[in-house]
Amino acid sequence: MSEELVGRARGRARGRSRLQPASAPQPRRPGTSTSQQQLEQQQQQQQQPLPQQQEQISRPPELIGRARGTRQVEQVRQQMGALSLAAQGEPHGEGAASVPSRGGVRARRYDEPQVTTRPSSLVSKQGSSGVTVTLRSNFFKLQTHTEWALYQYRVDFSPDEDRTGCRKGLLRVHKDILGPYMFDGTVLFTVKRLELDPLELYSARTSDDVKIRITIKKTSDLVMGDPHYIQFFNIVLRKCIAGLNLQLVGRDYFDAASKVIVEKYNLELWPGFVTSIRQHENDILLGVDLANKIMRKDTALHLLTDISQRSESWKDLYAQAIVGATVITPYNNKTYRVDDVDFDSSPLSTFEKGNERITYMDYYRNRYSIKITNQIQPLLISRPKKRDIHAGRTNNVVLIPELCCLTGLSEDMRNNFHLMRDLEEHTRLHPSARMDKITHFLRRLTTNQQAKDELSLWNLKFAPDLVEFTGRILVPEKILHGGGLSSDGTQDADWTRNLRGHPMYQSKEFNNWSIVYLRKAQRDVESFVRTLINASSSLQFKIPQPNYEDIPDDRAGTYVQAIEKIISRNNPQLIMCIVPNNRADRYSAIKKKCCVDRAVPSQVVLAKNLTTKNVMSIATKIAIQVNCKIGGSPWSVAVPFKKPVMVIGFDVCHDSTIKARSFGAMVASLDGFYSKYYSAVSPHTSGQELSDDLSMLVVKAVIVYKNDHGFYPPKIIIYRDGVGEGQEHFVLNHEVEPLRAKLQEHYQSEPLQMSFIVVTKRINTRIFLKGNNPPPGTIVDDVITNPIKYDFYLVSQQVRQGTVTPTLYNVIYDTTHLTPDIMQKLSYKMCHLYFNWAGTVRVPAPVQYAHKLAFLCGQHLHRAPNERLNQLLYFL
Repeated sequence: MSEELVGRARGRARGRSRLQPASAPQPRRPGTSTSQQQLEQQQQQQQQPLPQQQEQISRPPELIGRARGTRQVEQVRQQMGALSLAAQGEPHGEGAASVPSRGGVRARRYDEPQVTTRPSSLVSKQGSSGVTVTLRSNFFKLQTHTEWALYQYRVDFSPDEDRTGCRKGLLRVHKDILGPYMFDGTVLFTVKRLELDPLELYSARTSDDVKIRITIKKTSDLVMGDPHYIQFFNIVLRKCIAGLNLQLVGRDYFDAASKVIVEKYNLELWPGFVTSIRQHENDILLGVDLANKIMRKDTALHLLTDISQRSESWKDLYAQAIVGATVITPYNNKTYRVDDVDFDSSPLSTFEKGNERITYMDYYRNRYSIKITNQIQPLLISRPKKRDIHAGRTNNVVLIPELCCLTGLSEDMRNNFHLMRDLEEHTRLHPSARMDKITHFLRRLTTNQQAKDELSLWNLKFAPDLVEFTGRILVPEKILHGGGLSSDGTQDADWTRNLRGHPMYQSKEFNNWSIVYLRKAQRDVESFVRTLINASSSLQFKIPQPNYEDIPDDRAGTYVQAIEKIISRNNPQLIMCIVPNNRADRYSAIKKKCCVDRAVPSQVVLAKNLTTKNVMSIATKIAIQVNCKIGGSPWSVAVPFKKPVMVIGFDVCHDSTIKARSFGAMVASLDGFYSKYYSAVSPHTSGQELSDDLSMLVVKAVIVYKNDHGFYPPKIIIYRDGVGEGQEHFVLNHEVEPLRAKLQEHYQSEPLQMSFIVVTKRINTRIFLKGNNPPPGTIVDDVITNPIKYDFYLVSQQVRQGTVTPTLYNVIYDTTHLTPDIMQKLSYKMCHLYFNWAGTVRVPAPVQYAHKLAFLCGQHLHRAPNERLNQLLYFL
């Protein structure tokens, strides 16, 4: 596993949990009865329910309020929930407004209130440093001259009816009474005030002819700027998109007619769109970004057949392969996450449907005219997510492997260089091409007759051009080398060429190390060591001859035995292992021995890299990593604080073997040059408060800092990764506040100056500069930001292929008194200090270090590392 040679850190762990003891799913009735099918087909042709799944939609809480006047920006900032509801829903009828997709930033339900994190004392969150430039982003302004009020009603049904589709059908009977309206299954919007309040109507349910009483009660008069107007706009948008002949797959819309067939790999690439309307700094904006869905032609049954033919332990192997995967069922274009495999059931098993029991085979034959050919295949189980539970669906969804197409890429596919290169030709678009596709989507939307009629009905209009605004580009950072030397920063923020010929910023004395290798590779190993010594000399880092330890075979146990022998004999500063391939079990065994059982930094190198053409470049990178792992640092940047400010990164990674466990990793700076770090890891189980872990780890770091300097850090800046939007309130209450209280116990009467910044990488916002990517150091803190948050976007890395994605910074707590300008510049400076890459990275270095450490624990160690390594960057 030579990720140590790649430079940039690997992606977030996607470990799949192993199979838990199989248990038969609880029998449940299908989503609808047969007689109800006709009504739902009228409005829900592509979203028919599965057996044993009662499709329920999360309902917003009752929305109470009175009419309010037009708000100014400050009022919007204080009251705007900026509720985001991505464009999706049914192809007919009023649509279902309660299951959102990924919005302009991250997905969340619209009934989750956003937290106002912009301090009332913060007059402006805009910085001032850098050169101003005109930028564009993938947003369109919503232009409307609507002067009518919008009335919001709650709709209740008696007897209760849980099925959203049925609710819509019952209400649709009275459309002449209601006039133009939008209904999501619970909340009704109308443009005219209903004469009676409450209003009672009656409809007959077609499935059983039961008379249903519909009670409509007004909850609020809404005016432009009200948070729930955003909800309404998204419902309108979704109805407009319904006329574009796109298919809703999971949460987003995809254009099956424009799919790209990758015949060589049996794949299809469906282009699609992610959309969201939300309140931004000054205007309501429509965000549009491109998406791609990889559709595989092989099914979960194909995977089962393949595995069963290769191993007697096929059940365990199949469970490991399929659990955690996302599958799509073509008969309704829905996606599901597989959580378990029920090997004790089959398509011949039965469940309750109405007042009788029916087999899965009969259900699919009757409902979808599908004949299941394999009668002995096990069943897949998809458990309800939190949002499903909130919506009232607590039972499992049962899936047939034969009817489940696999999505995404397998690990083997990801490691296939040629496949990935072929896919990137279609997915990595130049910024100008992305802008054209986004603008074309809006044209297609606004010229479609159905969409035009819908927008006209509500007097809504979108600006035809991407939103334009002013941003800033920070001055390139000067890179500090050893011996008082420095090199000027470049616009592309890449100083690889400046490394050779310049001494490293801090070189540690290195005089005792060992190398483990296969006996047959001795000549290549000796040649590589000579190259490594030459490469390190140009960095003024002296690497001596190692102690050679050859082994007869490449088994994991053989490497472990050799490592134990070396440590017992001379306890080296570092052990390098040359491995023939990327076998994960061997890599894990090496790391467990060196990072847990013992406390020795290790470096794993692929044998093929010893003889590659660019071996000198690889040797240079390894020399840098070796220096870092024993306590040195290759470069730095100037961070002009009078006293060293502690910068902390925190991230969480799930355990790949035990799905209920995860590892929280913290990495904290200890000096003003940001060359020394303290790291710590805490295992975390579901249901356990993460605040205890975070507080404990940060307090440990603060104590180490005081032992080094004689005083506590004057300021603490914490960058927190892995927080989804909508979770800020939880983080504030369960992480920030307990941490603040615990630190104050140590600071006592001293003021605690702390900033807590949520870092988000997975966003759909794009930024363009004259049809190209903006350079590293580009800051955006206006127009497309959130009026109720202290947030900014930063483009920190250079992208040579495709379109760059900025990183979103959200300061949710701050008592440091640092200006927004300093906060922005500090964040960018920190992006220069990830020592695995001679260039800037997407997030501040402590965050990237924390991710690397959490990934190592979650994927390979499965436990906390040895504490004697805590002040070394051994995990690089």
